[in-house]
Amino acid sequence: MLNIIVCIKQVIDPEAPPSSFKIEPEAKRVTATQGTPPVLNPFDENALEAALKIKDKQPARITVLSMGQKLSVALLRTSLAVGADELVLLQDDIFDSFDAYFAAYVLAKAIKKMGSYDLVLCGRQAADSDAGQVGVGLAEMLGIPAITVAQKVEVLEGKVRVERVLSDGYEVVETATPALVTASNEIGSLRSYNLKALMDVQKKSITVWHSQDLGLNPFPEKRTEIVKLFIPVREVKSEIITGSTPEEAGGNLALKLREVKLI
Repeated sequence: MLNIIVCIKQVIDPEAPPSSFKIEPEAKRVTATQGTPPVLNPFDENALEAALKIKDKQPARITVLSMGQKLSVALLRTSLAVGADELVLLQDDIFDSFDAYFAAYVLAKAIKKMGSYDLVLCGRQAADSDAGQVGVGLAEMLGIPAITVAQKVEVLEGKVRVERVLSDGYEVVETATPALVTASNEIGSLRSYNLKALMDVQKKSITVWHSQDLGLNPFPEKRTEIVKLFIPVREVKSEIITGSTPEEAGGNLALKLREVKLI
């Protein structure tokens, strides 16, 4: 049976309106306003779908791995509802803010703790940072080959076969297992689940590891720092055009637009 690990990150909903975001100048980061729930990183959903497609064709066990300070367990449980077998959460206060190196380091520690595996799947990039560095960094720390931007992933006779996206088509790349593959959106959207499946996984136990469980002492130093954060200042001026009748208001508006040379 294949052992597949899928790394998933929860992010601020990239489709949320601009009013849902705020900037913390001291922390130098963008956060969501209260009441804006997180979502699964869309590219990580593609990675999970790739794992499920492999499981559709051959026996496989899928472990979903996620790290953060305040993880939404309800959100991450949906990975179990679509067909993953186990959910491992890396949750600790020190995971409040991290760069690509720190994330790869911690994920590598967790994967080594899990034991043997055949394939690690990640999204090609995160929807919040768009850096695309964690997957290849994780492969380096695990000492395994990496294949990026996959549109199709197969595991055949101890080899991973990947259709890798190019600007003018795709190329076929093979490597021995264990290996890491980053999934692109061409793989397809994550399959849906029904209410019964979601209710069933509520009874399923999940694994939670903290920093001490991973032996993170001393903690890895950050390699990336934002030294300046530009916050644009936008001044908005408005003027209400009135009139005693709708016709007069419309005429006044037309005169005003002509005055400012918009018509």
